[in-house]
Amino acid sequence: MKEKATSFDIAHRAGVSQSTVSRALSNSPLVNKETRERIQRIAQELNYKVDKNASNLRKQKSNTIALLLFEDPTSDDSMINPFFLSMLGSITRACATANYDLLVSFQNLEDDWHAEYEDSNKADGIILLGYGDYMAYRTKLAQLQEQGTHFVRWGAHDAEYPGISIGCDNFQGGYDVTHHLLSLGHQRFAFIGDAGGHAPEFMARHQGYLSALENAGLLHDDLPRIDAISTEDAGFDAMQTLLASDTLPDAVVCASDSIALGVLKALRNTSLTVGKDIAVVGYDNIPVSAFATPSLTTVQQNTRRAGELLVNALISAINNKAVDDFLMPAELIVRQSCGTKDSTD
Repeated sequence: MKEKATSFDIAHRAGVSQSTVSRALSNSPLVNKETRERIQRIAQELNYKVDKNASNLRKQKSNTIALLLFEDPTSDDSMINPFFLSMLGSITRACATANYDLLVSFQNLEDDWHAEYEDSNKADGIILLGYGDYMAYRTKLAQLQEQGTHFVRWGAHDAEYPGISIGCDNFQGGYDVTHHLLSLGHQRFAFIGDAGGHAPEFMARHQGYLSALENAGLLHDDLPRIDAISTEDAGFDAMQTLLASDTLPDAVVCASDSIALGVLKALRNTSLTVGKDIAVVGYDNIPVSAFATPSLTTVQQNTRRAGELLVNALISAINNKAVDDFLMPAELIVRQSCGTKDSTD
């Protein structure tokens, strides 16, 4: 007796995932028309019949949102970027307000986390925080999009992989903090942080920084920039490199507060006074930045608002409502580490 065809047989023949087959057979608009018609044609050829009971079970909602955090190197045992700790609290509150449970887990780029949650009915959708190397990460976004998983992410808009993104205007933030340093009379600048495609947010901050310098007539080819991941150790090592260079900057713009805190640590071992001899600024306004010595000038990303936007956008997507990317404004927070006009004279 010939065995009855399964959705996995269709998936193998069509070259797609089993979840894509399920969505195509239920005429989901999340699967593009060409793929949907190809899958339905193969199903007809194999005389495949949908199991109505299993289909109804899969359509049940769990009323749970999965929050996946990328593991980051940190100075403590949390392995969570300090910036995301604040956002974790706001996401938890927003889920509670919307009567959704929250499932928190780490994402591992080596695992099939992208196929695990919604398809197994663990969660109705996914919020993604952090990514490591974005060039490797974006392929996972493409897979999420292909299989029709509901997801939103914190990060920069990506026209090539247009999954829903909620982020901050990092270009404007980089511009504003640099413009403030220029208004204080600083002339010799350096940037610390990865400014390539592997870190889109850092790249946008760097571009804003360069734009401010260009407008001030201070942009030149040999402007110092040192790649660094977002850790205090990386900031410390980068500042040591600058200290050993022939020309010491009088203003150091860091792509994150964690980097800036490492820079401040390196400068404590010198005769330089931060805020007088040299300015240091960060980005993110993580809680510890206000209590650093000296307190750190930085750029605020509204984590409370971000959490609300991420949760509300995901719930709208789960309910098949139209959702657009959203870019929040950045806010300059001025503290002691950049000095004043008097201190730079």
